[in-house]
Amino acid sequence: MPQRSRLLRTIGTFGTIAAVAVLAGACTSNEPAAQETNTAPRAASSNDDPGKKVVIGFSGPEADHGWLAAINSFAEAEAEKYSDVDLRVAEGTNDPSMQISHIESFINEGVDAIVLLPTDGAALTKVATQAMDAGIPVVNVDREFSSEFAARTTILGDNYGMGISAGTYACKLVEENNLGGNAVIAEIAGLDSLPLTQDRSDGFKDALKECDQNVDHRVAAEFTVESGNQTASNLLQAVPKIEIIWNHDDDQGVGVKAAFDNANRDEFFFIGGAGSANAMRWIKDGEMEATVLYPPTQAADGIRLARLLAQNKGMSDLVQVEVPRRIVLNAPVVTKQNVDQYMPLGFES
Repeated sequence: MPQRSRLLRTIGTFGTIAAVAVLAGACTSNEPAAQETNTAPRAASSNDDPGKKVVIGFSGPEADHGWLAAINSFAEAEAEKYSDVDLRVAEGTNDPSMQISHIESFINEGVDAIVLLPTDGAALTKVATQAMDAGIPVVNVDREFSSEFAARTTILGDNYGMGISAGTYACKLVEENNLGGNAVIAEIAGLDSLPLTQDRSDGFKDALKECDQNVDHRVAAEFTVESGNQTASNLLQAVPKIEIIWNHDDDQGVGVKAAFDNANRDEFFFIGGAGSANAMRWIKDGEMEATVLYPPTQAADGIRLARLLAQNKGMSDLVQVEVPRRIVLNAPVVTKQNVDQYMPLGFES
């Protein structure tokens, strides 16, 4: 799909929501009788009330990255909130074969649901399908399987949406600071071989087009502190003046920020990505303009969904009585104005 079409689809979605809100306001103000028809319960059950005891198996990659560590800790903390959930956590691994054996163990144990953030979506598709065939609902988190039959529900962050959010905010900075059509905008990406990096870059580029801006300088790191430092140092040496920099990942951002400090360069607006605690502290201290959240709660949300699925419950905020097949989380921009709201989600790098 052309990138502009994807952007228009995203904007169109927001427009549709706004239109529905306007129509709803018009109906409630002029047609009181219509209000009465919406007073029936909107969920099949009371979601948070204790139900039947369910066993949920959870498997994710090794927590060798701040965001992945947060994925695990949020998931376990969420399970502890429910007296009717018995969470069984497999040891984190970056070996697809080992993760496959973990899922096979969950199947043999007869767990009620599985939450799976695969090391490799394609490699874990077959065993996830086996779980589904055994009557165990699978919640696929973050990295998608290669078959629709491998999961009952998929919950994802929005990588393209991250780029859209970062680019839209950059456009706002251009306008508010009268940077005009000649703003020098740089991008420090993650691993270029990954589709998620490509999606983030596509979204950023597409959003900048809306304010007639371009990415003037783009470099790629490797989602590590060391690579972030080296890549940012090279960028600063090559470009004497920059107005806006978007760094895709706040973990590698530790190295990026160190490069800025070592070069004594702070003439630009610095935007991050993912939402680390470091980034949020920098925002509070005025050392960073903003960061774009890539929710570390995806597996925690997966635990909630797995519980609902195992208990045959729906979602209380939807008219639909069943859990949706696919959920894409938002990618909000965290700034000094709202950082306190998002600080509890910040993960340590």
